[in-house]
Amino acid sequence: MRPDDHSVDAQQRARIREHARKALEAADALGCFPTPVDQVIAAAKHIVVEQQEIDEGFLAKTRKKVGGALKRALSKVLGVLDVSAKMMHLDKLVPIHRLPFLKLHELGHGVLPWQREMYALTEDCEKTIDPEISELFERESNAFACEVLFQLDTFTAEAADSALGLKTPLKLAKKYGASVYATVRRYVTTNARACAVIVLDPPQLCQGDGFRAPLRRVVASPLFTSQFGELEMPETITPGDQVGRMVPTGGRKMSRPQTLAFTDRNGVRHECIAEAFAYRYYVFILIYPQATLTKKVVLVTA
Repeated sequence: MRPDDHSVDAQQRARIREHARKALEAADALGCFPTPVDQVIAAAKHIVVEQQEIDEGFLAKTRKKVGGALKRALSKVLGVLDVSAKMMHLDKLVPIHRLPFLKLHELGHGVLPWQREMYALTEDCEKTIDPEISELFERESNAFACEVLFQLDTFTAEAADSALGLKTPLKLAKKYGASVYATVRRYVTTNARACAVIVLDPPQLCQGDGFRAPLRRVVASPLFTSQFGELEMPETITPGDQVGRMVPTGGRKMSRPQTLAFTDRNGVRHECIAEAFAYRYYVFILIYPQATLTKKVVLVTA
């Protein structure tokens, strides 16, 4: 499996969760929905400066002012944290649905004690907040953001009590104030049941085969991975394969559940249910074995 913000080891996760819990409790935010991100940041005595242009001029001035060890971004900077001043600067072009996660990612750099001792200034971009980031420093902040945003085990327990399907994370995304992408990922990676989601970029219309949808990534629950291994997908999905047939087209947002066949690690074919949801930024195709619907699941939390 490629590293992501769920691949920190158990000891690291326990430490991160403890600081996430403290941040939620300090803000009296446990059980408050949507998760009051700004309230959590204020309780941690951090200040957010939004709606500004983070360009090379701004960065040069900020780097000179801080003068200490610098953690540079890899591409266009979206957020900057002045660690000693506890001040985070967010670029004005960051879409509103991504702000909660970005803010909490920056806060992670500031409140995780082993992180704030490393740098005087941290810079974040699309690559450093991407779930697939391989650098442990950034994965830890991603994990902190997830634990706070989804209130530790609260989201996982609520999802476990709901029907298995895309409608559950779509509903919970609104409740917790998280982006659809972050919520679907959390839904799958913390699910005790066998399920996986194929994430595609928006389909691009073309002649001949109708459309081409670039594969962004595949996310699976631990039980799904142990049973099926990593799903091998082509880099581009078209209507010609069984997954491509699920992609909603013609202005539709969802496709009705259909049956697909997948082979497990032992070479046994399983009938699986697949359903899809498309919106402006991504297409999600959720897959789960039909047998999963008849099994009783016991939720075990950390």
